[in-house]
Parts: sequence; structure tokens; C-alpha cells
Amino acid sequence: MHLTLPVLLVLVAAAVTIIVRTTGTYVSTARNARADWKDIVAKLQPLHQKGLGMVARDFLEPGRDQLRLEPDEIWQLVGGFEGLKRMRQNADVMLELAAYTQRWNFEEGVIVAERMRRDARKVHRAVLHIQLQLQPALVRFLPRRFRYNMPFEVHEIASAYYLMRRRLLALYETSHAGLYPLLAEAV
Repeated sequence: MHLTLPVLLVLVAAAVTIIVRTTGTYVSTARNARADWKDIVAKLQPLHQKGLGMVARDFLEPGRDQLRLEPDEIWQLVGGFEGLKRMRQNADVMLELAAYTQRWNFEEGVIVAERMRRDARKVHRAVLHIQLQLQPALVRFLPRRFRYNMPFEVHEIASAYYLMRRRLLALYETSHAGLYPLLAEAV
């Protein structure tokens, strides 16, 4: 297979970007693991957990009526774009809290943090897609399929965030029962 120079440059640039971002995430998580627990929890932004749970379960647990929630209702239940931004920020904070558990439960903390990191990437990517869709100047340049993906992206964000929250609470419940009630109240 013969690759042209521009294609090769794009592939190299993409690989370098992925390596830099992944390394940055791991370094940031390790640095934040040294922070005080209360300071980390204080960074969590409030969300409407009941609405978020409804949207996530609608996606994760399909039933007979899979068209139960309309796109406008989904948007309202997650708190609109402000709610999505809060989920994106909270995803990073929850990763810090998962990394924090590595102090007393290294093995489980590492595995759960990696699962959560993958969910956080889904949240970040989907919020970025929605951000692009909400820019009127960019909409006309996006592929047509992008314009109709917003409800699916919101479902994906809500379900990934929901799973992150459940993973984190389960980790604390088994690893540090003393902090669990405080964390459950905060997230």
C-alpha cells in the first residue's frame, strides 16, 4: 500500500496527539491523587441526578417502549448544555476521586479508574460534538449526520456519566465505607 506524504503526516500528527493527551491525563490524575479528599469533592458541581438517571436508564436498559423520552425532554432532564458542561467537569473530578482510592486499595482503584477514564472520554467527546453542533457558523460545514446526532450524543453522555457515578460509589462502598456516605451525598 502506497501512502502519500500528506496522509502519512496526518496519521503521525494524530498518533502524537493521542500519545500527548493520554500521557497528560495519566500525569494529571497522578498529581491530583495527592490532593486532599475534601478539596476534590468540593469541586463537584450539582446535577439533577433523578433526571440524569432516567435518561441513562432509558439508554442502558431498553424496554418495550424505547421511544419513551422525546429529545426535548431528554435535553431538559440533563439540564441542557449547562448540565452537559457540569457532567464533563464532574467526570474529571470523579476520576480524581477514583485515583484517590489507590492510597488504600491500589488494585481495585487502578482498574475502576481505568474503566471510568474510558467513560470520561466518551463524555468529553460527545460534549465536544454537541458544542460543535451548537455553533451556527460551523453547522453548515458539518456532515448531515452530525446535525441529527444530538439526542444520541446526550444519551451517550448521560449513560457514561451514570456508569462513572455508579462505579465510583461502588468502589468507595467496598473500599472506604467511612467516606462513602459523604461521597454519595456529594455526587
